[in-house]
Amino acid sequence: KQGPVASSMSMRSVLTSGSCLSPPPPPPPPPGPPPIFDTETVKDEGTASRSALFAQLNQGEAITKGLRHVSDDQKTHKNPSLRAQGPAVRSPTKSHTPSPTSPKNSPQQSHAPVLELEGKKWRVEYQDDKNDLVINNTELKQVAYIFKCNKSTLQIKGKINSITIDNCKKFGLVFDNVVGIVEVINSRDIQIQVMGKVPTISINKTEGCHIYLNCEIVSAKSSEMNVLIPQDGDYKEFPVPEQFKTAWDGSKLVTEPAEIVG
Repeated sequence: KQGPVASSMSMRSVLTSGSCLSPPPPPPPPPGPPPIFDTETVKDEGTASRSALFAQLNQGEAITKGLRHVSDDQKTHKNPSLRAQGPAVRSPTKSHTPSPTSPKNSPQQSHAPVLELEGKKWRVEYQDDKNDLVINNTELKQVAYIFKCNKSTLQIKGKINSITIDNCKKFGLVFDNVVGIVEVINSRDIQIQVMGKVPTISINKTEGCHIYLNCEIVSAKSSEMNVLIPQDGDYKEFPVPEQFKTAWDGSKLVTEPAEIVG
């Protein structure tokens, strides 16, 4: 449109040259206006999605509340018949919320009381509210093991090698003679009366132990221990020290029982 007008001579030269040129294509249309982005809306959506994600992660153990418990009869690896049926299809409208399950109270296991001689060992176990337990015909090589007896009393006649009281409460023991040791472990409110002789009594992790005798006592991690000595037809009570003080005398450590303030 803006060029010079073609003359007839130039048109003739173009036709005679045999070359036919097509007119150039029209220019492309101008680009449209750039799209308008709502940056505030995008920012708000991203913040909301991140907040929801962190809220789910911060649930801790509660994040598993939405999971449904699968019992053994619904597991395909334990039931070949379910694998043949194909995967189960869940209803899109049914809510699969876990139903609250009531805790099953496990029944307390009860044990039958035992008072018998097994080889060279007297077993006295699970006796409750029995105040007439007696062991006769003892021998020097026999031992007695008393386990989980409550509110009961046992009398052992004759001479025996050793006696062990384990996990007993409010239990009384009366015996004649022991050539070895009498041991009290993990017990509470124990009374021991010696009619004859015993060289040593050991008390460990026991609360409340009263002993009627005159012997050597070894104690550890125990409390409320008293020795009752017969005097003038009655018993006089002497507490066993529970606290000790240790001091350095310049060459060695010296430990003494702490004074009991009444």
